[in-house]
Amino acid sequence: MTDPHLTVADKRKAFRKLHEAGCFVIPNPWDIGTARYLQHLGFKALATTSAGFAFSQGLPDSAVPLDMMLHHIREIAGSTELPVNADFEGGYADDPDEVAENVRLCVETGVSGLSIEDSTGVSDNPLYELDLAVARMRAARAAIDRAGGEVMLTGRAECFIVGRPDLDDAIRRLKAYADAGADCLYAPGLRTRDLIAAVIKAVAPRPVNVLMPGALGITVAELAQLGARRISVGGTLARVAWGGFIRAAREIATDGRFDAFAGSPANIELNNFFRDDLTKRTSADDAA
Repeated sequence: MTDPHLTVADKRKAFRKLHEAGCFVIPNPWDIGTARYLQHLGFKALATTSAGFAFSQGLPDSAVPLDMMLHHIREIAGSTELPVNADFEGGYADDPDEVAENVRLCVETGVSGLSIEDSTGVSDNPLYELDLAVARMRAARAAIDRAGGEVMLTGRAECFIVGRPDLDDAIRRLKAYADAGADCLYAPGLRTRDLIAAVIKAVAPRPVNVLMPGALGITVAELAQLGARRISVGGTLARVAWGGFIRAAREIATDGRFDAFAGSPANIELNNFFRDDLTKRTSADDAA
């Protein structure tokens, strides 16, 4: 059982330790309830999901403004005893100095890590030129170092999810981000064992985060064997929840039936879980 009185510094130290050896899954909650349930299942760390949170706010991914996202990240980091990595998208700015200032604000939320991606959000020019992408990563690293350096920085090469599936370019970018100070490397969108293995081998010994965006037929054990250090699921858990909601709602709207409710947890099950969770947290606070 985790210690409810771990400090932010303790969480950051534990998060770095996780990246030293082995392989761990870092699932992505999108609210306090999902964060606490994932903690209950025994995961060792969590990560926010920009998409999962955006959908919960009635927004598309990347449309959540900075202040709202910082509030969300702070809420998730403060709701769990586990280290939390922030999906900080592209740092909410193009200019490296502005990225640095926003990273400073993110560090202040209490996260143990954060990621910066190289996607521009512009369809006809989806990736920052490498020199600018590297400058942005260096700025993020410098901001973290000025704040004490404990927060882990993950550098993301978005090539495979913005329509530029060039393995050589992704590897070139990841290596450059490592040289710029990224502690962990991440190329989302790798959907085969060969691609995953190629990236891990190319950037070794830096730890690599692998995204599992769906049922690709690859297990945690297999990813560990390939050398993955960290496995995230992005917005997929949120989309699984949305899938159940959409199927049930559509069935009611179109067929007047409620068959899709089958298999859902009983109200008492969730009520008991959150009641017990609240009791444990209250007791721990009283004992402190």
